[in-house]
Amino acid sequence: MDTQTFPTFGRTFDAFLFDMDGTLINSIAATERVWGKWARKHGLDVEAFLPTMHGRRGIDTIAALNLPGIDPRLEALEVERGEIEDVEGVVAIDGAIAFLGALPADRWAIVTSAPIALARRRLAAAGIALPQTIVTAEDVKTGKPSPEGYLLAASRLGVDPARCLVFEDVEAGVKAGERAGAGVVVVTATHAEEPVTGHPSIASYRQLRLSVDASGVLTLAHAATS
Repeated sequence: MDTQTFPTFGRTFDAFLFDMDGTLINSIAATERVWGKWARKHGLDVEAFLPTMHGRRGIDTIAALNLPGIDPRLEALEVERGEIEDVEGVVAIDGAIAFLGALPADRWAIVTSAPIALARRRLAAAGIALPQTIVTAEDVKTGKPSPEGYLLAASRLGVDPARCLVFEDVEAGVKAGERAGAGVVVVTATHAEEPVTGHPSIASYRQLRLSVDASGVLTLAHAATS
């Protein structure tokens, strides 16, 4: 992480907004097992399909395929059931639990494309407590890259989206954060290739040092600096 090109250092924020899969937890193996099985069932090229489905609501992923005779809602429910059953290997991203634990409870939220039942299951499997504020697939009309989820989370926290920092791992989520007017950090822990953006990136939350002032305002520094 290049501290010279990381404008987030030294800025103050009122809240941090986190994507879940790939950002707070590593669920990529479980996700791809379930979606790979679904893709094979429908005759898709699994290798080509899997990179396209990360970071989006299941119903949006399926609807975009325009498969004949397919009800995206019912198919998304089938995939969701499979994902709830399969949480093998789901773990927290390095340093995430301690980082979240240092945040005031009313100063952060999760904004995920997963349904609430799956979010609860995966967070529990990774040892992350459900936050006070969470926005899931059921809460929005349009999923990422729409900013709706991040705008809703900021509203629920009672903060200006422009005073928020979004943590994301894939292009759809990064665009959602940008469109919400928030700052963005890209978490690269689970992807061989990170999305090409103008934003800073981290592989571990141990790379960050958090400061919280008496009024709850948040500031980040690089862990290696004083």
